[in-house]
Amino acid sequence: MYDPPVYLWAITIACVAGMPAATCLVLYGGAARAGLSRTRAALLAGGAAAVLGGWFTATVVIAGHGWYHARLGHQVPWMPVAVVSFLGLLLALGRIPVVARTLAAPGTVSRLELPHFFRLEGVAFLIMMALGHLPALIALRLARGTGRRAALWLNAFGMTDLIVALVLGALTGYQLISTSPTGAPISELPLVLVPTAGVPLLFALHITSVSALRKTPRTQPAAGARTTDLTPRTAAAQAPASHAQ
Repeated sequence: MYDPPVYLWAITIACVAGMPAATCLVLYGGAARAGLSRTRAALLAGGAAAVLGGWFTATVVIAGHGWYHARLGHQVPWMPVAVVSFLGLLLALGRIPVVARTLAAPGTVSRLELPHFFRLEGVAFLIMMALGHLPALIALRLARGTGRRAALWLNAFGMTDLIVALVLGALTGYQLISTSPTGAPISELPLVLVPTAGVPLLFALHITSVSALRKTPRTQPAAGARTTDLTPRTAAAQAPASHAQ
Protein backbone atom coordinates (compact mmCIF):
# COMPACT_ATOMS: atom_id res chain seq x y z
CA MET A 1 0.00 0.00 0.00
CA TYR A 2 1.45 3.34 -1.10
CA ASP A 3 1.39 6.23 1.39
CA PRO A 4 1.05 9.50 -0.59
CA PRO A 5 2.93 12.62 0.54
CA VAL A 6 1.17 15.05 2.88
CA TYR A 7 0.66 17.73 0.23
CA LEU A 8 -1.22 15.22 -1.95
CA TRP A 9 -3.56 14.47 0.93
CA ALA A 10 -4.08 18.21 1.44
CA ILE A 11 -4.85 18.89 -2.23
CA THR A 12 -7.29 15.99 -2.56
CA ILE A 13 -9.17 16.56 0.69
CA ALA A 14 -9.38 20.34 0.19
CA CYS A 15 -10.78 20.01 -3.33
CA VAL A 16 -13.19 17.17 -2.59
CA ALA A 17 -14.44 18.97 0.53
CA GLY A 18 -14.72 22.21 -1.42
CA MET A 19 -17.28 20.70 -3.81
CA PRO A 20 -20.01 20.08 -1.20
CA ALA A 21 -19.16 23.35 0.58
CA ALA A 22 -19.67 25.32 -2.64
CA THR A 23 -22.84 23.35 -3.38
CA CYS A 24 -24.29 24.27 0.01
CA LEU A 25 -23.56 27.95 -0.63
CA VAL A 26 -25.27 27.75 -4.02
CA LEU A 27 -28.31 26.09 -2.44
CA TYR A 28 -28.51 28.76 0.27
CA GLY A 29 -28.39 31.55 -2.30
CA GLY A 30 -30.91 29.78 -4.53
CA ALA A 31 -33.30 29.29 -1.62
CA ALA A 32 -33.11 33.00 -0.78
CA ARG A 33 -33.83 33.96 -4.41
CA ALA A 34 -36.70 31.46 -4.48
CA GLY A 35 -38.43 33.40 -1.71
CA LEU A 36 -37.59 31.17 1.24
CA SER A 37 -36.83 32.77 4.58
CA ARG A 38 -33.26 32.90 5.84
CA THR A 39 -34.10 30.25 8.40
CA ARG A 40 -35.47 27.83 5.79
CA ALA A 41 -32.57 28.59 3.45
CA ALA A 42 -30.12 27.86 6.26
CA LEU A 43 -31.94 24.62 7.10
CA LEU A 44 -31.79 23.55 3.47
CA ALA A 45 -28.07 24.29 3.23
CA GLY A 46 -27.51 22.59 6.59
CA GLY A 47 -29.40 19.49 5.45
CA ALA A 48 -27.30 19.36 2.28
CA ALA A 49 -24.14 19.72 4.37
CA ALA A 50 -25.28 16.83 6.59
CA VAL A 51 -25.93 14.54 3.61
CA LEU A 52 -22.76 15.44 1.72
CA GLY A 53 -20.58 15.54 4.82
CA GLY A 54 -22.07 12.30 6.08
CA TRP A 55 -21.22 10.50 2.86
CA PHE A 56 -17.73 12.04 2.84
CA THR A 57 -17.17 10.55 6.30
CA ALA A 58 -18.73 7.22 5.35
CA THR A 59 -16.60 6.76 2.24
CA VAL A 60 -13.46 7.56 4.25
CA VAL A 61 -14.38 4.80 6.71
CA ILE A 62 -15.16 2.35 3.90
CA ALA A 63 -11.86 3.12 2.20
CA GLY A 64 -10.02 2.86 5.51
CA HIS A 65 -11.25 -0.72 5.89
CA GLY A 66 -10.00 -1.52 2.39
CA TRP A 67 -13.45 -2.46 1.04
CA TYR A 68 -12.97 -0.47 -2.17
CA HIS A 69 -9.87 -2.51 -2.98
CA ALA A 70 -11.65 -5.56 -4.40
CA ARG A 71 -10.90 -8.17 -7.06
CA LEU A 72 -13.61 -8.63 -9.66
CA GLY A 73 -15.15 -12.08 -9.49
CA HIS A 74 -13.92 -12.61 -5.94
CA GLN A 75 -15.40 -9.72 -3.93
CA VAL A 76 -18.21 -7.20 -4.27
CA PRO A 77 -16.97 -4.19 -6.28
CA TRP A 78 -18.02 -1.65 -3.67
CA MET A 79 -16.62 1.38 -5.48
CA PRO A 80 -19.03 1.35 -8.46
CA VAL A 81 -21.83 0.42 -6.09
CA ALA A 82 -20.99 3.46 -3.95
CA VAL A 83 -20.74 5.79 -6.96
CA VAL A 84 -24.08 4.75 -8.47
CA SER A 85 -25.87 4.69 -5.10
CA PHE A 86 -24.67 8.16 -4.07
CA LEU A 87 -25.55 9.60 -7.49
CA GLY A 88 -29.03 8.07 -7.29
CA LEU A 89 -29.52 9.50 -3.80
CA LEU A 90 -28.53 13.01 -4.93
CA LEU A 91 -30.87 12.91 -7.93
CA ALA A 92 -33.72 11.66 -5.73
CA LEU A 93 -33.12 14.44 -3.19
CA GLY A 94 -33.21 16.96 -6.03
CA ARG A 95 -36.87 16.04 -6.64
CA ILE A 96 -37.94 17.14 -3.16
CA PRO A 97 -40.23 20.17 -3.74
CA VAL A 98 -38.24 22.68 -1.70
CA VAL A 99 -34.99 21.55 -3.33
CA ALA A 100 -36.51 21.62 -6.82
CA ARG A 101 -37.87 25.12 -6.13
CA THR A 102 -34.42 26.25 -5.01
CA LEU A 103 -32.72 24.80 -8.08
CA ALA A 104 -35.27 26.54 -10.32
CA ALA A 105 -34.60 29.96 -8.78
CA PRO A 106 -33.25 32.67 -11.14
CA GLY A 107 -29.49 32.49 -11.59
CA THR A 108 -29.07 29.16 -9.82
CA VAL A 109 -28.21 27.25 -13.02
CA SER A 110 -25.17 29.43 -13.71
CA ARG A 111 -24.10 29.24 -10.07
CA LEU A 112 -24.17 25.43 -10.19
CA GLU A 113 -20.91 25.70 -12.12
CA LEU A 114 -19.15 27.02 -8.99
CA PRO A 115 -18.47 23.59 -7.40
CA HIS A 116 -16.80 22.51 -10.66
CA PHE A 117 -13.95 24.88 -9.86
CA PHE A 118 -12.71 22.23 -7.43
CA ARG A 119 -12.19 19.78 -10.28
CA LEU A 120 -8.64 21.07 -9.97
CA GLU A 121 -8.24 18.04 -7.71
CA GLY A 122 -7.33 16.27 -10.96
CA VAL A 123 -3.83 17.62 -10.42
CA ALA A 124 -3.50 15.05 -7.63
CA PHE A 125 -3.75 12.26 -10.21
CA LEU A 126 -1.12 13.98 -12.36
CA ILE A 127 1.20 14.26 -9.36
CA MET A 128 0.74 10.57 -8.58
CA MET A 129 1.48 9.77 -12.22
CA ALA A 130 4.61 11.95 -12.15
CA LEU A 131 5.75 10.15 -8.99
CA GLY A 132 5.38 6.86 -10.85
CA HIS A 133 2.46 5.45 -8.86
CA LEU A 134 -0.29 5.70 -11.51
CA PRO A 135 -0.36 4.84 -15.23
CA ALA A 136 -0.37 7.74 -17.72
CA LEU A 137 -4.06 7.76 -18.72
CA ILE A 138 -5.25 11.40 -18.63
CA ALA A 139 -8.54 13.06 -19.59
CA LEU A 140 -8.54 16.59 -21.04
CA ARG A 141 -10.44 19.29 -19.14
CA LEU A 142 -12.29 21.77 -21.27
CA ALA A 143 -12.70 25.48 -20.82
CA ARG A 144 -15.91 27.07 -19.69
CA GLY A 145 -18.14 28.86 -22.19
CA THR A 146 -20.96 31.37 -21.89
CA GLY A 147 -24.57 31.40 -23.04
CA ARG A 148 -27.20 28.68 -23.19
CA ARG A 149 -25.65 26.69 -26.03
CA ALA A 150 -22.16 27.00 -24.58
CA ALA A 151 -23.51 25.92 -21.18
CA LEU A 152 -25.06 22.81 -22.73
CA TRP A 153 -21.77 21.97 -24.43
CA LEU A 154 -19.88 22.60 -21.19
CA ASN A 155 -22.09 20.16 -19.31
CA ALA A 156 -21.86 17.59 -22.11
CA PHE A 157 -18.06 17.75 -22.09
CA GLY A 158 -18.02 17.74 -18.30
CA MET A 159 -20.12 14.57 -18.10
CA THR A 160 -18.00 12.96 -20.81
CA ASP A 161 -14.90 13.83 -18.82
CA LEU A 162 -16.32 12.21 -15.69
CA ILE A 163 -17.44 9.09 -17.55
CA VAL A 164 -14.05 8.67 -19.24
CA ALA A 165 -12.29 9.16 -15.90
CA LEU A 166 -14.49 6.54 -14.21
CA VAL A 167 -14.03 4.04 -17.04
CA LEU A 168 -10.25 4.48 -17.12
CA GLY A 169 -10.14 4.29 -13.33
CA ALA A 170 -12.12 1.04 -13.35
CA LEU A 171 -10.00 -0.49 -16.11
CA THR A 172 -6.76 0.24 -14.29
CA GLY A 173 -8.01 -0.05 -10.71
CA TYR A 174 -9.51 -3.51 -11.26
CA GLN A 175 -6.58 -4.46 -13.51
CA LEU A 176 -8.82 -5.21 -16.49
CA ILE A 177 -5.96 -3.87 -18.58
CA SER A 178 -2.34 -4.48 -17.69
CA THR A 179 -0.42 -1.31 -16.75
CA SER A 180 2.77 -0.59 -14.89
CA PRO A 181 2.36 0.76 -12.29
CA THR A 182 -1.17 -0.47 -11.57
CA GLY A 183 -4.13 1.77 -10.75
CA ALA A 184 -4.44 0.33 -7.24
CA PRO A 185 -3.97 3.75 -5.51
CA ILE A 186 -7.31 4.84 -7.01
CA SER A 187 -9.01 2.44 -4.59
CA GLU A 188 -7.13 3.86 -1.60
CA LEU A 189 -7.15 7.08 0.40
CA PRO A 190 -6.96 9.88 -0.46
CA LEU A 191 -7.61 9.44 -4.22
CA VAL A 192 -10.64 7.21 -3.68
CA LEU A 193 -12.51 10.27 -2.36
CA VAL A 194 -12.58 11.70 -5.89
CA PRO A 195 -14.60 8.93 -7.61
CA THR A 196 -16.77 8.05 -4.60
CA ALA A 197 -17.59 11.53 -3.22
CA GLY A 198 -16.61 14.12 -5.83
CA VAL A 199 -17.68 12.53 -9.12
CA PRO A 200 -21.29 11.64 -8.13
CA LEU A 201 -21.86 15.18 -6.84
CA LEU A 202 -20.43 16.78 -9.97
CA PHE A 203 -22.43 14.42 -12.19
CA ALA A 204 -25.63 15.28 -10.31
CA LEU A 205 -24.89 18.99 -10.77
CA HIS A 206 -24.36 18.44 -14.51
CA ILE A 207 -27.66 16.57 -14.84
CA THR A 208 -29.49 19.27 -12.88
CA SER A 209 -27.97 22.01 -15.03
CA VAL A 210 -28.84 20.29 -18.31
CA SER A 211 -32.41 19.64 -17.14
CA ALA A 212 -32.85 23.31 -16.21
CA LEU A 213 -31.26 24.56 -19.43
CA ARG A 214 -33.54 22.38 -21.58
CA LYS A 215 -36.57 24.01 -19.91
CA THR A 216 -35.21 27.50 -20.59
CA PRO A 217 -36.60 29.18 -23.76
CA ARG A 218 -34.05 29.66 -26.52
CA THR A 219 -34.99 33.34 -26.85
CA GLN A 220 -36.86 35.59 -24.47
CA PRO A 221 -38.59 38.82 -25.57
CA ALA A 222 -37.18 41.91 -23.94
CA ALA A 223 -39.36 43.42 -21.24
CA GLY A 224 -41.05 46.68 -22.16
CA ALA A 225 -40.43 46.32 -25.90
CA ARG A 226 -41.43 49.46 -27.81
CA THR A 227 -42.93 49.84 -31.30
CA THR A 228 -39.61 51.16 -32.56
CA ASP A 229 -38.05 47.80 -31.63
CA LEU A 230 -40.36 45.93 -34.01
CA THR A 231 -39.56 44.94 -37.55
CA PRO A 232 -41.21 47.08 -40.30
CA ARG A 233 -43.59 44.25 -41.21
CA THR A 234 -44.71 43.73 -37.61
CA ALA A 235 -45.10 47.48 -37.04
CA ALA A 236 -47.23 47.79 -40.18
CA ALA A 237 -49.42 44.92 -39.06
CA GLN A 238 -50.02 46.58 -35.69
CA ALA A 239 -50.64 50.06 -37.11
CA PRO A 240 -54.35 49.53 -38.00
CA ALA A 241 -55.03 48.28 -34.50
CA SER A 242 -53.41 51.41 -33.09
CA HIS A 243 -55.58 53.70 -35.27
CA ALA A 244 -58.70 51.80 -34.30
CA GLN A 245 -57.99 52.60 -30.67
